[in-house]
Amino acid sequence: MSKVFVTYNSIISPLGFDSEMVARNIKNKVSGISLVEDKNRFHKPFYGSVINQDLLNSHFRKLNNSEDYTTLEKMMLLCLNDVITNSGIKIDESVGLIISTTKGNIDALDDENPFPKSHAYLSRLGQVLKDYFSFQSQPTILSNACVSGLLAVATAKKFIEEGLYKSVLIVSGDLVSKFVLSGFNAFQAMSNAPCKPYSKDRNGINLGEAIASVLVTSNEKFLNETTVEILGEATCNDANHISGPSRTGEGLYRSVKTAIQEAEIEANNINYISAHGTATIFNDEMEAIAFHRLGLTHTPLNSLKGYFGHTLGSSALVETIVGMHSLNQNILFTSKGFTTLGVSKPLQIIEQIEKKDLNIFLKTASGFGGCNTAMLFKKVAN
Repeated sequence: MSKVFVTYNSIISPLGFDSEMVARNIKNKVSGISLVEDKNRFHKPFYGSVINQDLLNSHFRKLNNSEDYTTLEKMMLLCLNDVITNSGIKIDESVGLIISTTKGNIDALDDENPFPKSHAYLSRLGQVLKDYFSFQSQPTILSNACVSGLLAVATAKKFIEEGLYKSVLIVSGDLVSKFVLSGFNAFQAMSNAPCKPYSKDRNGINLGEAIASVLVTSNEKFLNETTVEILGEATCNDANHISGPSRTGEGLYRSVKTAIQEAEIEANNINYISAHGTATIFNDEMEAIAFHRLGLTHTPLNSLKGYFGHTLGSSALVETIVGMHSLNQNILFTSKGFTTLGVSKPLQIIEQIEKKDLNIFLKTASGFGGCNTAMLFKKVAN
């Protein structure tokens, strides 16, 4: 079976409009989280990470002057265009498209939104991207809570292994919208300060918006300096609760264990973990238990939520791309916001930037409904 790689990539976020700038800001411990005062989004100020709309429109006008696109569509078009342009890939029948999102154009349902409410259909989002870039196959729309971005990579890998496509482009994203904010506020999950994953004094999440795009391929002509090979992946749904994670970490434990088995490596071969780390009591504790059961308590670990907030369906793909840059630079990025360990099992939280020879990293994601996804990536020398 041929190797499958994740290669050209792009991120649009408050930390920058390309992944190199984003990685540079993370290396310098810059966060995109701030106090947001926007009554169109929420009735009171909240700590979150949102993209400047004027800056977004300025970038988009260089690509297209049309105002017929929603905010999310503009972001996705920009991000996907970056990867297509930089890779030089030709869009033909051998190239697939996966769009991953939890809510899509959910803001179209707001009364003050200028677009028809029908724009909220995920099929509309797929059609916009297909038509703009002239994809010859129907896009796959993947919406599975907060594992969506990583599950999209696993799905692309399977498409390639089954011979459906030679390459797959993925774009993933969500907005910090009125619907999303009101929902997490109802859960009493939102923090009144910048989030602190795994910390004793944490008190909830920050929400963020970001778009990520990657090229997944078996074609070695697309390898570049940040390319990684997918060694193993797995998804497990423990069906614990509509929103609460398993108290034993069962789903995450099983997904990581299966990914390690597929990769044919040992747990001690993993150089670091890019974890989900939402800064909620139940999520952080669940992950600590799962990693303890897997023998990974001494593996360096970070959560990137202190830089982006929780970007929902795009979070795992954004964090995968940052992990690719981490491997390329042989640098462990700080888990921003961490203070004193606040979970029942030991974790090796990365508290300072560290130079280290890196070869393999584990990316994990967990979400509502009991979904858990894990993937192992290996650096590719180019």
